[in-house]
Amino acid sequence: MYRIASGQANDRYRPGAWMFKVLRRVVDRRRHADSQYGWLFQPYMGDEMVALALAGGAARGGPGALAMAAVCVQGDQVQARDALALNLPADRVAEARRLQEEDGLQRCAEDPSREALEGLLNFVGNRPLVIWSPQPELGRLNCWLRPRFGFDLPNATVDVAHLYQRRQHYWHPQLERRPDFAEAAQRLGIVLPESWTLRDEAVATARLYLGLVHREVPRWRGG
Repeated sequence: MYRIASGQANDRYRPGAWMFKVLRRVVDRRRHADSQYGWLFQPYMGDEMVALALAGGAARGGPGALAMAAVCVQGDQVQARDALALNLPADRVAEARRLQEEDGLQRCAEDPSREALEGLLNFVGNRPLVIWSPQPELGRLNCWLRPRFGFDLPNATVDVAHLYQRRQHYWHPQLERRPDFAEAAQRLGIVLPESWTLRDEAVATARLYLGLVHREVPRWRGG
């Protein structure tokens, strides 16, 4: 009914990149099997998922500022009260470490973002992720995670944009353009505030997923 992929779903169009990510995940799982993060690589057996919404981008010399919101999805319900908000400034730790290596100093570069990212890992756990277009979103997040923890976020993911595009193609085979988040929300009757926040986007992403999975196609709104 829907596609769950380990890693970034759009890599199905690039077999080499997909295989590299699979191998990297296997290596990460073995490397961290006996660490405090080993449980993150274990299969999830419950009925919960986590919807993510991120904003940010790459910056020269390290990851750019990153803002993120996450909400829990349990069964067919969005647990909007069970939410996490994360705001990280542009990463200067990578640059500090480079300078430290060059001048031979033994000082440890302070990293105030690590604690926040540990909170994220504990909140998300090994639950599957629900994301609109996960490839760019997780790429931003992994730019923060791998330098600090030695692994990318290993969770299985649901590409909501891909789900929507499949349903859209079912009704309108002639349409081949990239799906739009706001349009998809409107068609499923999900009201977005005029100026929505990342938390609003995470909740809407969760509801989009539930609407695509649980609703009958004829209930769709719009042309």
